[in-house]
Amino acid sequence: MARQAIFRDDKDRRQFLKLLDDIVARYEWSCHAFVLMTTHYHLLVRTPNPDLARGMQRLNACYAQHFNRRHGETGHRFERRYQSVLVESDAHALELIRYLALNPVRAGACRDAAAWPWSSYAAIVRGHRRPYCIAEEWLLTYFGRNRARALERLQSFVEDMSPKPPLVKGSDPG
Repeated sequence: MARQAIFRDDKDRRQFLKLLDDIVARYEWSCHAFVLMTTHYHLLVRTPNPDLARGMQRLNACYAQHFNRRHGETGHRFERRYQSVLVESDAHALELIRYLALNPVRAGACRDAAAWPWSSYAAIVRGHRRPYCIAEEWLLTYFGRNRARALERLQSFVEDMSPKPPLVKGSDPG
């Protein structure tokens, strides 16, 4: 069975990001990365309280209501419950950052990860419209204290798909 589109156009994606901003603020989460595809999305969030299930249910339910109203449809938008994975190391977090950034490239939606406007990666490295919820400083600290240099290193890390260890947080004086 083919997945159904959960985002039909940019207006749907903008609405989803507005809802994500609201959820992140309401639950005091930190959103470190996201990517919106046509049939799914990925988030990398930190939750200070055990409220991931409640927040995700609210995000998906509110988005489904918006989508159905806008497109004159009824029923569920999402095939199944969201999947969550506990990130227990810096290396795992960085691989997720790369995975999310490269998701549209691997899906054939674009040739360059920074060209996909519906990702935190593009928002950070290309200055595309940045949602309120993105906590980019957390990500950039992995690549150095100097913002310009950290952005270059982030791009290098994402675009070089060979497994090379990234800088260790705080080890770079620049």
